[in-house]
Amino acid sequence: MLSTLLADFRIIFERDPAARNWLEVVFCYPGLQALLFHRLAHLLYSMSIPLIPRLISHLARFLTGIEIHPGAVIGQGVFIDHGMGVVIGETAIVGNYTLIYQGVTLGGTGKETGKRHPTLGENVVVGAGAKVLGNLQIGNNVRIGAGSVVLRDVPSDCTVVGVPGRIIYRSGVRVEPLEHGRLPDAEAQVIRALVDRIEHLEQLIQQMQHTHSSSASAFRIPYTSNSQLLTHQASLSETRSCLLENKVIEEFLDGSGI
Repeated sequence: MLSTLLADFRIIFERDPAARNWLEVVFCYPGLQALLFHRLAHLLYSMSIPLIPRLISHLARFLTGIEIHPGAVIGQGVFIDHGMGVVIGETAIVGNYTLIYQGVTLGGTGKETGKRHPTLGENVVVGAGAKVLGNLQIGNNVRIGAGSVVLRDVPSDCTVVGVPGRIIYRSGVRVEPLEHGRLPDAEAQVIRALVDRIEHLEQLIQQMQHTHSSSASAFRIPYTSNSQLLTHQASLSETRSCLLENKVIEEFLDGSGI
């Protein structure tokens, strides 16, 4: 228990540049205070003591604005930054050295019983206002962007953005723990790819119209224009094939479960 409390205390200095001295951290950091209350409440809860753990949790919520059910399992070195509006459900499991920002909800999706809240791996970053709902498995080193709504399992070493959350793989690129705001815009990338395809198709149509008008002015049925038409059709077919093979679009559709 003491080693866990020390880890909770030390991680603040590693991840918050505003932390200047231990007195300020102890008395002015609601995330640390909420975790201290929770450690005590969870200990009593695990001993099947009625009412008191919930009272401690309710008191912590009143004082810090952070609601953690006594049944939730919180690993060591967890940092709840600012913390106002954070809600962690009864069966949630939060791995070691997870970073949680304000407004985060680790909740359920209904009135189901049993394990109904998410399980977060180690070194996870959950951005401000993000919602992780249901009995989900979130892998290690996952980054969940601010405002995202995660409704599906997320494998390790991935980044999730959007509503609903879409998985964006960033292999080979290191993501620092505090860079939860520097996330790729999946929608913008896909829209840009689709616009490029539309512009390419418009150019092909204009070329076909120009060829057709030139042939009509010559008052003859151009044999070569049919060949050109077949060439254009082949180009359209190739463009469509490229569209289906476009990595950005495929990852977008796969990440959102479509």
